[in-house]
Amino acid sequence: MSDLFEASGLADDAPRPLADRLRPSTLGDVVGQDHILGPDAAIGRMLKTGRLSSIILWGPPGVGKTTIARLLAAETDLEFEAISAVFSGVKDLRAAFDRAEARRATGKGTLLFVDEIHRFNRAQQDGFLPFVEAGIVTLVGATTENPSFEINGALLSRCAVLTLNRLDEAALESLIARAEADEDRPLPLNARARAALIDMADGDGRYLLNLAEQAYTLASDGETLDAEALSAALQKRAPAYDKDREEHYNLISALHKSVRGSDPDAALYWFARMLEGGEDPLFLARRLVRMASEDIGLADPTALMITNEATRTYERLGSPEGELALAQAVIHLATAPKSNAAYVAYKAARRAARETGSMSPPKHILNAPTALMKEQGYGKGYAYDHDAEDGFSGQSYFPDGMDRPRFYDPKGEGREKPIADRLKHWAELRIKRGGQ
Repeated sequence: MSDLFEASGLADDAPRPLADRLRPSTLGDVVGQDHILGPDAAIGRMLKTGRLSSIILWGPPGVGKTTIARLLAAETDLEFEAISAVFSGVKDLRAAFDRAEARRATGKGTLLFVDEIHRFNRAQQDGFLPFVEAGIVTLVGATTENPSFEINGALLSRCAVLTLNRLDEAALESLIARAEADEDRPLPLNARARAALIDMADGDGRYLLNLAEQAYTLASDGETLDAEALSAALQKRAPAYDKDREEHYNLISALHKSVRGSDPDAALYWFARMLEGGEDPLFLARRLVRMASEDIGLADPTALMITNEATRTYERLGSPEGELALAQAVIHLATAPKSNAAYVAYKAARRAARETGSMSPPKHILNAPTALMKEQGYGKGYAYDHDAEDGFSGQSYFPDGMDRPRFYDPKGEGREKPIADRLKHWAELRIKRGGQ
């Protein structure tokens, strides 16, 4: 019997949701997380030695974080105390610590489970430190967000971070089998509908069992639902995506690297994933413009024009028509020749500018609008390149005394190949004509 069910005040024989009835009673019943629960895995080793350290369980919804915490308390004979950062404040934390101290005085330890721990602010997270360090509580925090960004560094250093996996098809199938055993009848779905149900769950075991329970309710006696009937009655789980959280940055990184890796299919997939998650198309448009400069550059100068035009098209048409122009830009970027030479040159030039920022231009390339400036040598010896042989004088345009650097080194891809040839020719002429 789960604590939540008991806390509701309902009788033991009251109807209980399928997900609650199938809640694992031992760690061995937890599916899909053998990489942390197995005998040689992190939690398995802790239990074997009898020393459970404070841990942060990081993973998507519905993969067993709360269940694992509850079972760890049972396995280690610790009192299970649960709070949620969504509903709890400093007063609740203080009360939980007071109860833990009282138990410790009687020789009983406490496993303090903090759901959504990342929602506590930094000061509140600091409040855990003395109680964790003194061993008054063994902290088990659960979060769907990257602990590196959301958990105070001091608290994080005192906890082992364990990553839980999204449940794969095999794990979800095992949950369906348990549901069928509990119901004492097969899930009333044909093969395609069963596969669709697993797809709707999107790796969330709790959501899968809720869907299965609805499927049992929907099917009348002896009826078997097909995929169309199931999809019409049930909804796919919303994608795990939060525009100001880690998944936002994970997906834009995946899109950028797919473009850089010249994979238009993967690039389109991640682009579509972000749109489906509710991302602002103009954010994507801005990032495409950046990719055109950073990863393609002069290998295909039209990339920058196309991404800018796609952005303007979206601004004129809006969704969904304007999104097609952005998709076209994604494909163009992914299939274009690649060069980061302009990006590398820009960064190198900025570094050099910081290091030599007080050096003046050579006098021969300075204008001399006054007689005094002419007397000072401004403009003296300047060679007008259009009048020079081959239209190239070979003069130095860097400050006097500064060794000639090379910032731009074209890759030779796409339209950069003739640029590389011209630069090589000019370098040879520069040496012949006494320039740097």
